[in-house]
Amino acid sequence: MAEASAPAAHDHAAPRIWTCGRHALALDHPLVMGILNVTPDSFSDGGAHATPDAAIEHARRMLAEGADIIDVGGESTRPGAPELEPAEEIARVLPVVEALAREGAVVSIDTRHAVVASSCLSAGASIVNDVSGFRDAAMRNVAAESGAGLVVMHMLGEPGTMQVEPHYDDVVGEVRSYLAAQAALLESSGVARGRIAIDPGIGFGKTLEHNLELLRGLPEFTALGYPVLVGASRKRFIGALTGQDVPAERLEGSLAAAVWAVTHGADIVRVHDVAETVRAVGVAWAIANGVPRE
Repeated sequence: MAEASAPAAHDHAAPRIWTCGRHALALDHPLVMGILNVTPDSFSDGGAHATPDAAIEHARRMLAEGADIIDVGGESTRPGAPELEPAEEIARVLPVVEALAREGAVVSIDTRHAVVASSCLSAGASIVNDVSGFRDAAMRNVAAESGAGLVVMHMLGEPGTMQVEPHYDDVVGEVRSYLAAQAALLESSGVARGRIAIDPGIGFGKTLEHNLELLRGLPEFTALGYPVLVGASRKRFIGALTGQDVPAERLEGSLAAAVWAVTHGADIVRVHDVAETVRAVGVAWAIANGVPRE
């Protein structure tokens, strides 16, 4: 892996824009994406927001705490998770997406199924966050036919098998090449470059060492020119480093990862603990740039 360059302050004179449907998200400061799991088997919260009412209320709380985006997911993609039928996934997420979009929130749908993405975009979602990296031609068609923002993530295999002895010869180089190729494929399908963000997929088919290498190598991803999203919140590797087996107790490690990410080029951090992350990232941003996060 090439030696990572030192973190640089963002250029305030020329803010970049991530085009996400009717929303133009300025990237002149880090964005915080709040995680909303509308699932009964989430690894991080044990299904605390599995009903539409509970999910909507939690989303409103995250927005009040400073979340810029709400990422709604109806299928658990924790290691070993079985695939969910799209009809069940739609039943879980659609009422939540509709309600939040109606209230003006920037809503992301976290799905690997084209029919789910299409249904949620019609209901007002502005972003499709695909953990399978738009491998599916049907998902690429949905992307091309919409104006939504897209998050292309790297995952080794499928959730059911991704943590079975994952191997790379050069994890940063291989993940970077994959993301560049998938983004180029979307562009060749008719997707405007300004709609695409990339995510190295921390914890998705990676060992502890792989995750640490990817975080150290973030400048390699920012060099591709797309907005970079990092989702390290409450992940297993943080528990391995801190000795915390319960995901909800991994706050300090999650904050450390978020601060590292935004000071090494990440534009968006995907997190469970919004209020704490907004404060921590705000301080890190002020130190790195000499001005408060607006």
